[in-house]
Amino acid sequence: MDSKRIQKPSPAFVGASWLALLIGVAAFNIGLWNAEMELNEKGYYFTVLMFGLFAAISVQKAVRDQLEGIPVTNLYYGIAWFATLLSILLITIGLWNAEITRSEKGFYAMSFVLSIFAAIAVQKNTRDARLAEGNEKTGFNNQEKE
Repeated sequence: MDSKRIQKPSPAFVGASWLALLIGVAAFNIGLWNAEMELNEKGYYFTVLMFGLFAAISVQKAVRDQLEGIPVTNLYYGIAWFATLLSILLITIGLWNAEITRSEKGFYAMSFVLSIFAAIAVQKNTRDARLAEGNEKTGFNNQEKE
């Protein structure tokens, strides 16, 4: 790992990230609950959301692991990126072909994107907080040696 100082994320950023994730996922699911569509179609959109959240967190973890010198296989790294892009493609195709209004399509697209972005931010904050906490416990301040 490089000699840069790992700073604990601010409580405001942590709170905003969690709030964005909860709002995005809740809005998407409330929209599905109230939607006038078949149950299998609702299941498709819910599954794509969960798949996208997991895939985006996997990409963030793989990228961060590589930056920190933690070995990541090319296979895992490639699959994580493929899964993330696939989830975006699947939501796009699903919404493109859905028989719902354009405003509903926009609502689902934006809540999906908000959820994915927020999941990445929450994962980053969690990792940064743990690393900063570990540095405080060990007394290592991660400042460059003179």
